[in-house]
Amino acid sequence: MKWALLILGVLVLLAAGVLGGFVLYREHQARDVKGSSTVEFTPVPPPRPRPTPETAKVPWPTYGLVPERTRDAVGAGLRPPFRKLWTYHASSLVEFPPAIGYGRLYFATNAGDFAAINTRTGKQAWRFRSHRCVAASPAIHDLVVFAAFMNRPPCNAAGGHGLDGEVIAFAAGFGKIRWRTRIGPTESSPLVANGLVYVGDWRGKVYALDEGTGRIRWRFATGGKVKGAVALAGRRLYVGSYDGHLYCLDARTGRRIWRASSQPRLGGHGRFYSTPAAAYGRVYVGSTDGKLYSFGATSGKLRWSHHTGGYVYASPAVWKRLVLVGSYDHRFYAFDAATGETRWTFRANGPISGSATVVDGVVYFATLRRRTYALAARSGKLLWTFPDGKYTPAVADRRRLYLVGYGQIYGMQPR
Repeated sequence: MKWALLILGVLVLLAAGVLGGFVLYREHQARDVKGSSTVEFTPVPPPRPRPTPETAKVPWPTYGLVPERTRDAVGAGLRPPFRKLWTYHASSLVEFPPAIGYGRLYFATNAGDFAAINTRTGKQAWRFRSHRCVAASPAIHDLVVFAAFMNRPPCNAAGGHGLDGEVIAFAAGFGKIRWRTRIGPTESSPLVANGLVYVGDWRGKVYALDEGTGRIRWRFATGGKVKGAVALAGRRLYVGSYDGHLYCLDARTGRRIWRASSQPRLGGHGRFYSTPAAAYGRVYVGSTDGKLYSFGATSGKLRWSHHTGGYVYASPAVWKRLVLVGSYDHRFYAFDAATGETRWTFRANGPISGSATVVDGVVYFATLRRRTYALAARSGKLLWTFPDGKYTPAVADRRRLYLVGYGQIYGMQPR
């Protein structure tokens, strides 16, 4: 009996040692990784495309402003404080920001109403009732508005493989439907480039749809739900998945070029809901493990990671070698784009789920406690607040800032 107890005690000690070693190993794997300014980092961003008649008519064509999804607008001359010119009362939550084109804002509510309103007056031009759930921004190109729709209510329905969603192309003028393509439920804000419309869905697929007809040109399967949008830099697409991987695909064919992962930890890998941002030869993306990651855009290798104290659902904004992102830990962070070092933080009044926007050196974000903040992007100094907002709070053209409240859109000008 004594021998049996002794052997059992030895086995328990060995198991505890193995478990302790595994925990230490996982903690080591999940540690923050410091980056380098000389490894796969291009300090000077590529020049912005020259303005064209189309860009003048469509000043904010897609979620994140540009295909790289960097969310950095310049040249508008819009600085806080602001005064309200008009208010548009939506039927329910406006979770994702409008696209701006042809003198209108195009956006959807969570209740499935897709609307076009006048940028000058806030008056509604047309509305489409989808009777579906919506959690995405539209994209505008060549007088057509492309919008992604989820399943029919209930919006939080489990699964996804037995449910359906669709992408609809509307004529910008009167909302006439040009085409509609059925895919899985999709909360992936469309991106239009190369004659294609790129979008992901809950079935774990990434699609390239023909811009003119909606026909599926190619599809790529990840190992989990695709909830964020794709980013495009050159001929490469970047997209995160709920399987814990970030994928790089050939934009023309959908062929996988590389696959990267969030860092392992106890309980598995973090998931990617965040839409990636591509800049400086890197790809920046947030994870549900509470970290912001920087991967080499060419190699897919982890270049740095930095923890926060909560989920990072938000998609990062990139401005002058800073990566700007909020966390569920109530803090907004500015990280060095090359090394991942923290440049400044700001304590807000609640969790931050939505993505930030930078307009003329001012970064705007909102909290789940319905307040919008405007900070100096370089220093984090508080410049202005507004008592509404919840997710991504602002887009702009050269005349106005459009602030997204919980169920309102505000047209605003500097005082």
